[in-house]
Amino acid sequence: MNIAIIKYNAGNTKSVEHALHRLGIQPIITDDIEQIQNADKVIFPGVGHAETTMQHLKDKKLDILIKNLKQPVLGICLGQQLMCSHSEEGNVDCLNIFPVQVKKFQSTDNQFKIPQIGWNNLYNLKSPLFNNIDENSFVYFVHSYYCEQSEFTIATCDYIHPFSAGLQKDNFYATQFHPEKSADIGNIILGNFITI
Repeated sequence: MNIAIIKYNAGNTKSVEHALHRLGIQPIITDDIEQIQNADKVIFPGVGHAETTMQHLKDKKLDILIKNLKQPVLGICLGQQLMCSHSEEGNVDCLNIFPVQVKKFQSTDNQFKIPQIGWNNLYNLKSPLFNNIDENSFVYFVHSYYCEQSEFTIATCDYIHPFSAGLQKDNFYATQFHPEKSADIGNIILGNFITI
């Protein structure tokens, strides 16, 4: 199994690599267009700023590449947000794989700190990505921006209000949470992606 992790100016590629090692997978971390195109599966991770990351993707022509991939692709955290149409973070147009807006959490209540950091539960699970995952399972989030709910929502989480914890359209899958940091549940989700 040839798994490519897209390398760009954002964090958490190494933690995704380590998570795949736990599953017996030896991925490559690359920004080489040919290597990514020829991979069996592609993971698009991310921790960073939407505007600067979109500019980096454009500079490397990775924006065009990602949109046109035909194999299963998994976006994680910022990766999910950048697969949407527009982000309020830097007021930037994104890849528009999912016609979904990315908005900043707003809280007038000290009960909710921004960013959301920590464990929260998933519900309304609707995809093979969540095979063998129970409703209300807990996964790990770190984010100040969220993807609105839409017909492409495959998992929902509540923080201040409901939002898309997972999205799917055709061969594109995405999670707002970090499966690579979500212990056994995250390992199952990554394993599901590998077998899709």
